Amino acid sequence: MNMVNNMCVFLALFVAFLITFSSTPLMIVLGYDLGIVDTPKDTRRVHKKSIPLIGGIGIFYGFIVSVSCFAIIDDHVLGILLGGILLVTLGVFDDIKPIKASNKLVIQIVAASIAVLCGVKIEYIANPFLKHSFINFNNWFSSFITIFWIVGITNAINLIDGLDGLAVGVSSIASFGMLSFALFLNELNVSIMVAAIAGSGLGFLPYNFNPAKIFMGDAGSTFLGFTLACLSIEGLFKTHAVISFLVPVLILGFPVFDTIFAIFRRALSGKHVMLPDKEHLHHKLIDFGFTQRQSVSILYTMTAALSLSAVVMYIKGFMRAVFLILSVLFLVIASAKYVIVEKRKQNGK
Repeated sequence: MNMVNNMCVFLALFVAFLITFSSTPLMIVLGYDLGIVDTPKDTRRVHKKSIPLIGGIGIFYGFIVSVSCFAIIDDHVLGILLGGILLVTLGVFDDIKPIKASNKLVIQIVAASIAVLCGVKIEYIANPFLKHSFINFNNWFSSFITIFWIVGITNAINLIDGLDGLAVGVSSIASFGMLSFALFLNELNVSIMVAAIAGSGLGFLPYNFNPAKIFMGDAGSTFLGFTLACLSIEGLFKTHAVISFLVPVLILGFPVFDTIFAIFRRALSGKHVMLPDKEHLHHKLIDFGFTQRQSVSILYTMTAALSLSAVVMYIKGFMRAVFLILSVLFLVIASAKYVIVEKRKQNGK
């Protein structure tokens, strides 16, 4: 991309950051005034007081202003925006008065279908067993797998929104991973939209990091998940690399694998797969004795490592990406073990 296009990407990030950062204090006041707050009522909550729950509106506002200023509003972008508006609206109503999980799932499928009808589709993936070959999907299977991916990632980001700053920080880090690929592939529109997501997330994070002054609620988490899922289709699944199908899975690895484990865990224990619990990885880190900030930092590191490994894999090959993941994993495990030992020593005193 030329200098003008690069500047558009940078400005998209900056404008989204500025709008979200500036509008979030208003969301805090409105949340209290309108009584849209999250009051801890069960053991899954890690906060102890009522906190405003409409921060997702500020994230969406920053994103849509930035995209409206810098992106080319084609059918694909329009489909993502319309689906995002639907999910933000759903999220706000759900934050005010909880909606049944089955009803939310139906609306999520409708939002994903809007994106598909506007051309956001996984039409093929590179064949991992044969170079310069592709596995093409027919229209029906393409639509099905796309809706499945979008709805899955939408809920995956929502499920990890359990600690201050976790979901928005992970989404922002993943956005920068996607931005790297979009820039490599000269995808200007995707670059602008991913930069807008990253900027909105970074603008919200100072208010959401522990101790949080505001939560983004379902309006924010489902919007981020939906938009990241759509943009991964636009910018990652369409790469021609042999390992292209692994790239979005790696970048979104933490929420993807956490959700898969949650589904299997609940199914094996006889619980409904859509009922919430306190067995997610971020909850386990708290149970091990880590503070919220330490737990979130560990998961940020994991997300950054997976995103960077996707970039390394694309540029330098699979084995170097594995080496990077193992190197970071060793560092995280060693650091975590040290912290646990120190806490035990302190408790022993």
